[in-house]
Amino acid sequence: MSHSILVYEHGGPEVMKWEEIPPQHPGRGEVLIDQKKVGLNFIDVYQRSGSYPLSLPSSIGMEGVGVVDTIGEDVENVKVGDRVGYVMGPPGSYAESRLYPAERLIKLPDYISDSQAAAILLKGLTVSYLINKTFPVKKGQTVLFHAAAGGVGLIACQWLNKLGVEVIGTVSSDEKAEIAKAHGCHHTINYSLEDFTAGVEEITDGKGVPVVFDGVGSDTFEGSLKCLSPFGLLVSFGASSGPPPELSVAVLAKKALYITRPSLYPHTATAELTAGISSPLFEAVRDRLLISINQSYPLKDAANAHRALQSRKTTGSTILEI
Repeated sequence: MSHSILVYEHGGPEVMKWEEIPPQHPGRGEVLIDQKKVGLNFIDVYQRSGSYPLSLPSSIGMEGVGVVDTIGEDVENVKVGDRVGYVMGPPGSYAESRLYPAERLIKLPDYISDSQAAAILLKGLTVSYLINKTFPVKKGQTVLFHAAAGGVGLIACQWLNKLGVEVIGTVSSDEKAEIAKAHGCHHTINYSLEDFTAGVEEITDGKGVPVVFDGVGSDTFEGSLKCLSPFGLLVSFGASSGPPPELSVAVLAKKALYITRPSLYPHTATAELTAGISSPLFEAVRDRLLISINQSYPLKDAANAHRALQSRKTTGSTILEI
């Protein structure tokens, strides 16, 4: 029998229960995945806490890697034994085995291990759409990336550096500043000790940056707007510190600023869209993009992983082992 983390009520990490689940059989268009690794992401916290309410009881999690065990009717894109990963489909990756829509599966290249895939799919695909779709960066530009030592941030710093983009990254400690620099971040600002808006102004000689990538939300939103140069774009793609405050659009007028709130789900809604951002990611990995897996926990101890993530004690990626 397989096991899964189940949530019967929204709340803190303690609401996650490790329980046995009955056998599952794929329906039309589905596969049963024998899971190997699970990626930890902040969206898991939102699901558990109720920020993104689920129909309970439910498992949580949006990213996993495994092997196709059984296929249902009308499945043609994968076969039994294929190594696959997935992101952003139905919640439920916190399980030893699970059903999943075959059309949303991503076949994994041989040069990417299970652990690497679980660490990079959601985070790496996020970076891919941010810098290739939302704001196609150009060599010579300077950008601000918040939480530069996090899982998304470390991938972004490396990738942007390889593209010839100068990266200013915010971090919450001196230790994280060193980690971000080691991954290609050119300038770090410890926002627990200094005003990051003043730091950006100094680094850019008062010009500001054309884009801010902000996955933090409440704590950084207003400062991010101040860091933008005229016609600049604030990309608000997450809210690890809470949702951004309400905004009067009139504040954008002085510098003709833009704001967007993209997400990974629409970028992976079809196989074609997914390929459009997974192909550049896989090429970057093949080109020696470093995948930093700095924490791992047994899946049954996911509550401790959530506590570490929420307290900002993690750097890089965290995976859950099955």
